[in-house]
Amino acid sequence: MDETQAQDALAARFEADRSRLRGVAYRMLGSLTEAEDAVQEAWLRMDRADTSEVSNLSGWLTTVVARVCLDQLRSRKSRREDPAGVQLPEEQPVEPATAAPASPDPEEEALMADAVGAALLVVLDTLGPAERLAFVLHDLFGVSFDEIAPIVERSPAAARQLASRARRRIQGQSPTVEADRARQRAVVDAFLSASRGGDFEALLTLLDPDVVFRGDEAAERLGGSGAGELHGARLVAEQFCGRAQGAHPALLDGEFGFRVGHGDEVLLVVRLGFRNGRICEIEAVADPATIHGMDLVSLDG
Repeated sequence: MDETQAQDALAARFEADRSRLRGVAYRMLGSLTEAEDAVQEAWLRMDRADTSEVSNLSGWLTTVVARVCLDQLRSRKSRREDPAGVQLPEEQPVEPATAAPASPDPEEEALMADAVGAALLVVLDTLGPAERLAFVLHDLFGVSFDEIAPIVERSPAAARQLASRARRRIQGQSPTVEADRARQRAVVDAFLSASRGGDFEALLTLLDPDVVFRGDEAAERLGGSGAGELHGARLVAEQFCGRAQGAHPALLDGEFGFRVGHGDEVLLVVRLGFRNGRICEIEAVADPATIHGMDLVSLDG
């Protein structure tokens, strides 16, 4: 097969996936124009890359489109723009390329919005970038959490939590959920107070008997609260007893936890999972890139 034939075969392979890739991008971005741009960027990256050793080209393309969309969502957030929502794009030319699409028109946008559900798009716009990606890829397109994890720079378990939180928000929060969150905030405050004060018995009452604590590699290098993986309330309570001097409660991707640092500097964040009113999972994260990608809101004061 000569170079021209290989290029034609690659373009045909891409066209077979275009509709699905556009669906992924549209649910991520809420704009058909931006979705087309994301798909076109995936084509350009595919055209430049050596994909001869890629065994699952459809999966590879999905990952590329997801990363492009995640970058766009984070860029919106950093510029403090309003969410895109369901937009009617203006007609605009598309740069010529082997696999370039025609410009989307309002009728096509409306059909796509109807297929997705305008209400779902509105709710998706309330999610953080990582939550939105995890939910869309897993719940709407069946991508595994093992595949989602490296895209959002999380562990598979953390990616699962992102999708779970997104699912709860989409289903709507009930008064029971609100009450649970109020209790969770109280547990976070009590945990930090007991940790700072070295109150071992109080820590035990706040931890689930089967609590699991783990830290990423960067947290392990920091030492202290990031030392490997621990199981059980007593071991975890010993790890945190007398610590948390520089810890402050925070929302991490919309869920309770705390950050460690001075002023605006964040050295470490700790995600907390809850079961029956107690902390059942603790994950310390110190990798700067991962922290930067989080939606982190301090709850001080």
